[in-house]
Amino acid sequence: MSEAIGERRQFITFRAGEQEFGADIMAIREIRGFTPTTRLPQAPTYVLGVINLRGVVLPVIDLNARLGRDATQANPKHVIIVVKAGERNIGLLVDAVSDILTVTAGDVQPTPELARDGQAEFIDGIAVLDNRMVTILSMDRLAESLVGETEAMAA
Repeated sequence: MSEAIGERRQFITFRAGEQEFGADIMAIREIRGFTPTTRLPQAPTYVLGVINLRGVVLPVIDLNARLGRDATQANPKHVIIVVKAGERNIGLLVDAVSDILTVTAGDVQPTPELARDGQAEFIDGIAVLDNRMVTILSMDRLAESLVGETEAMAA
């Protein structure tokens, strides 16, 4: 996070499994209720499938599975967050959207070295506010990791 210490940023916070995440509000295009997906052959396990979003095929990714955790058993209580990924949109399946969080760069700490695993490449840091810790995701890096796969799916 290279912003000045006092500069404020807003994040949409959401839950995936037992963890709370945040994504820059500017990357979010839409938040919608879960819609059953059409499964695609030979797609990675974290790709739930695609949905029709106003005439556009939208790939939907299970965020938990993409971060190396157990797959989400999707149901109508889940939410799809539509994020901008380069020139296209991608849906992220999450458990629930929490709220909007405003933080300064000083509120965000780097990910501890011991906690770095397969998901570390997608994490910008951890926002620590009172008794709350929110893992800040880099939607750009997450989306970049999916671009080749989602382009192949949409072809």
